[in-house]
Amino acid sequence: MTIQIYNSLTRQKEPFVPLEEGKVKMYVCGPTVYNYIHIGNARPAIVYDTVRRYLQYKGYDVKYVSNFTDVDDKIIKAANELGEEVSELTERFIQAYFEDVTALGCKKADVHPRVTEHMEDIIEFIKVLIEKGYAYESEGDVYYRTRKFEGYGKLSHQSIDDLKVGARIEAGEKKEDPLDFALWKAAKPGEIHWSSPWGEGRPGWHIE
Repeated sequence: MTIQIYNSLTRQKEPFVPLEEGKVKMYVCGPTVYNYIHIGNARPAIVYDTVRRYLQYKGYDVKYVSNFTDVDDKIIKAANELGEEVSELTERFIQAYFEDVTALGCKKADVHPRVTEHMEDIIEFIKVLIEKGYAYESEGDVYYRTRKFEGYGKLSHQSIDDLKVGARIEAGEKKEDPLDFALWKAAKPGEIHWSSPWGEGRPGWHIE
């Protein structure tokens, strides 16, 4: 029996056809590790572990990847409040995450990439987006130019103008458009940072 999967873009069930016969590659967004997980973090861990197991049961060779966001505004804030290094805080909560999802009966992913281990890749990715006109630098920050991407909003079935409602520019942001979002943030004094073509800084959540 053919596996049917709901397609968010077409809003209908469609036959599941892997890109490579007999193999499935799954990438699942993991937690931002600034605290212990809550039920919202547990839900995708359980759901996609179940999907992975079912695909394996059906005979597929599954490569399952789930990332850790280990540098972020919330992480920096939590580390400062606790008087810890960012790396100490994130390592503690990554280990706590593994303990919790294991207790829920979930298996680890095949690969758990961390943002801080892929900084060169992220910087190169941002450079390409700038070269192609999809991103721009503004006083040390880099923003994604949402209106440049014709398909923006397709998955949520919202037009770019619908999405603009409620969009805003936070204090200190230097965007062309309120809908644009940060790919790279210039470091504030004392913050963890990496060198980039746009100055010392760190990635924005979306690029991670």
